[in-house]
Amino acid sequence: MFTGIIESVGVVKALQPTGGDIRLTIDAPTLDFSDVALGDSIASNGICLTVVAVNHQSYSVDVSRETIARTALNELKSGSMVNLEKAMLPTTRFGGHIVAGHVDGVGVVKQRQQDARSIYFEIEIPSDLARFTATKGSITVDGISLTTNLVKGNIVCLNIIPHTAQVTNIDKHWQVGSLVNIEVDIVARYLERLLNKDALVSAPQSKISESFLAENGFLK
Repeated sequence: MFTGIIESVGVVKALQPTGGDIRLTIDAPTLDFSDVALGDSIASNGICLTVVAVNHQSYSVDVSRETIARTALNELKSGSMVNLEKAMLPTTRFGGHIVAGHVDGVGVVKQRQQDARSIYFEIEIPSDLARFTATKGSITVDGISLTTNLVKGNIVCLNIIPHTAQVTNIDKHWQVGSLVNIEVDIVARYLERLLNKDALVSAPQSKISESFLAENGFLK
């Protein structure tokens, strides 16, 4: 579980094909690795990936074909900047929103322009994800917890303040045409599932009713 508050920006050191998968190695000299162990999770551009090798300034992860197909990972190359966040602790300040690190789809930057000191973006997301977005709601883009200014169909409008642009890969990477990883609000995703009666039709019905509770002394 993550918060979408980026801790560091790493640089892709290597992408090594390994039997159809990829082993990705990222240099991150400013990330604190003192509490990172093999098997821990680090969100890399919003993708929750398991650490398979680590030293004091870099780590490696194995990326499956499923992850490659569903994310913008193919856009990465040696030297690419990557947003990084270690899995949250119970004591972590919850500054963003609930982020699972499970990418729902890939978006495309359609517009970028200066808006006073911030940068205004319009990002086109897959049409089937649009129903999970809302004006002034939360969305995760390349692992960054962001607030949507406005939603127009499947276009998400964002304003990025200077601090966020500077401490992430936004300033250099997000150009018109760039592909970005999208994760919708997990709460919206579950609400849609609960409200979809067709999806729940095969769910087993509970045998616990008000009469059952009364008969067994739970109600007085």
